[in-house]
Amino acid sequence: MVGLLAQAGEAARLDTPEVEWTALAPVLVMIGGAVLLMVVAALAPRGSRVGWHAIVTIAVAVAAIATVVPQWNRVGDDGPFSVVAGSVGVDRFSLFLTVVICASVVIATLFTDGYLRREGLEGAEPYVLMLLSASGGLIMASANDLIVMFLGLEILSIAVYVLAGMHLRRVRSGEAAIKYFVLGAFSSAFFLYGVAMVYGATGSTNLVEVADFLARNTLADSGLLVAGFALLLVGFGFKVAAVPFHSWTPDVYQGSPTPIVSYMASGVKAAGFAGLLRVFVVTFGDYRLDWQPIVYWVAVLSLLVGAVLAVVQTDVKRAMAYSSINHAGFILMGVQAASDRGVSAALFYLAAYTFMVAGTFGVLTVVGRRGDGHHQLSDYAGLGRREPLLALALVVFLLAQAGTPLTSGFLAKFYVIDAAIESRSFWLALVAMLSAVISAFLYLRIILAMYGSSDDAETADGAAATAGPRLRVPAAAGIALVIAVVATIGIGLVPDPLSETARDATPELVASGD
Repeated sequence: MVGLLAQAGEAARLDTPEVEWTALAPVLVMIGGAVLLMVVAALAPRGSRVGWHAIVTIAVAVAAIATVVPQWNRVGDDGPFSVVAGSVGVDRFSLFLTVVICASVVIATLFTDGYLRREGLEGAEPYVLMLLSASGGLIMASANDLIVMFLGLEILSIAVYVLAGMHLRRVRSGEAAIKYFVLGAFSSAFFLYGVAMVYGATGSTNLVEVADFLARNTLADSGLLVAGFALLLVGFGFKVAAVPFHSWTPDVYQGSPTPIVSYMASGVKAAGFAGLLRVFVVTFGDYRLDWQPIVYWVAVLSLLVGAVLAVVQTDVKRAMAYSSINHAGFILMGVQAASDRGVSAALFYLAAYTFMVAGTFGVLTVVGRRGDGHHQLSDYAGLGRREPLLALALVVFLLAQAGTPLTSGFLAKFYVIDAAIESRSFWLALVAMLSAVISAFLYLRIILAMYGSSDDAETADGAAATAGPRLRVPAAAGIALVIAVVATIGIGLVPDPLSETARDATPELVASGD
């Protein structure tokens, strides 16, 4: 009996994959930081006026970014590698998106601190959930297996469902959480069905093995595989808020706490596109002719629906939700190109968009005042006179989203349109430019409300523009706004560092032991 147990133990040791923990450092730092924050917060006395929860969260996110630097250099010297039996890949693509997601956490945390104090919701829970959600996003960016991708997707999503409903005194917040959870559960089911169909068609869920199988074999009947493509696209499309999987976005953005929406629109979207690029462009690249038409029309619908429905909204948060859908259409142009230029353009867009959209919702957080309910267009009337610096910051973010030259948004849109043209998707590029013109009306409308004459200006909902109260900008929120403004303008003026880094961040699949 002892001998049999010894043999079983030896077999177990042989079958256990060797784990290189340093390669998993960003994920481990985020998860470890979340657990540490939760334990310390449970033991520490409540009522401290020092925002140490936010300080710890920012420190954890910055530490995760710091762990990327040595790995970036290692990948540059030795090439990409995989760990945990080939289920997790480390390449510059995953490292680039790790930095983007962690940056979104830092900015959202700075806005969340003042928001929680204002609403009387102080506590460590939102920060813990944000760190856990971000760890799921990091897993998605580096997943080399569809099952691992699904686990990352669920870790990312479940925490955000709770964050959406964390304002217990607002009915809209609870409604947003329920709607997000129910529709998210359906999208997860579609994703799992897609995984099952890909497994049925290729015999594996490992992305390296799937790509190798598709490269070596020509399927006589690819119906099962194409169905898998479609169902996986539903799962990813829900996360990135692409049409027709966007129905949750306006209600959830409107009802959720505004600083959490800042993270949703930046970090969650970046994680969704990380998975989309790794699975479709890299793994299914040989079958791009099967899935490109689907992504093409999803991009077209996202561009048009997002732009057209945004301009008819009178609630600014709801309008920015449709604007987010429009931006998803632009990034999908890079996915649809299915080329190195398309991937680098999508990565550049995600990095630039993180700062401009996080800053936008940061301003909305301040303007929303106590109760987070002052988001009608009339609430922005006269903001340029009452809070000139805050209004100027919002102008910078809105002009960047409109694609104005000398901002990061102009180059982001230029790069994805250039990638679409290179892939000969001329009509898609034309639709994108048309949608940019339409959506510019929304941004100019908000700017006009802030700087227009209060004597004769009326908002679209018929309410006369009135002078509102002075707004208090918390110190942490002010720091976040400065960071976002500097990044938005700086990338527009000096784009080479980011564009070159995005070009170097090519996604690759590496088998275990390679």
